Amino acid sequence: MCELLEELRCATCHTVNALWLDPVRALVECRACGQIALIVLDVNEGRFT
Repeated sequence: MCELLEELRCATCHTVNALWLDPVRALVECRACGQIALIVLDVNEGRFT
């Protein structure tokens, strides 16, 4: 269930359209160089309850 992050550039290798979001594992991975970044998911999607 990965999703391509279009028009974004990897900060390490500067490749465009190589970043993939994996919300299940909470990370973004560059398919060109293998760099991985952990992300923080907002379970409430910005809504206050």
